[in-house]
Amino acid sequence: MVVSNDEEVESTEYVVDDVEPAPGEALGELLMHLEDYTPTVPDAVAEQYLHMAGFEAVDPRIVRIISVTAQKFISDIANDALQHCKTRSNSQHSGSHGSNKDKKSNKDRKYTLAIEDLTPALADHGITMRKPQYFV
Repeated sequence: MVVSNDEEVESTEYVVDDVEPAPGEALGELLMHLEDYTPTVPDAVAEQYLHMAGFEAVDPRIVRIISVTAQKFISDIANDALQHCKTRSNSQHSGSHGSNKDKKSNKDRKYTLAIEDLTPALADHGITMRKPQYFV
């Protein structure tokens, strides 16, 4: 763009109104939302495991945050195991030469959690799982 010296150039300032809240405000808002939320892992269970690990929580909100974190961890592992199951199931069905009438659609298919799916899902999260030896 060519501007001559005779023309006035207007400068435009852009003001950003999206200011992130302070870290303390975000934590306070999270704690407010957690008061009404009931996690899948009960607070008593989380508190018992914390006690066994040597952690004494004086604030029940800390136990609630740990319960929600444990729920997220379990959910991630279960979701990864489901993805492994779907991948394994699809690879088994693609290798077979059955008719299309016998195959169920993906929405109607039910999946079962198996060790073969859980082991790689746990390995993705850094947990090593071995099958116990079979004793007669």
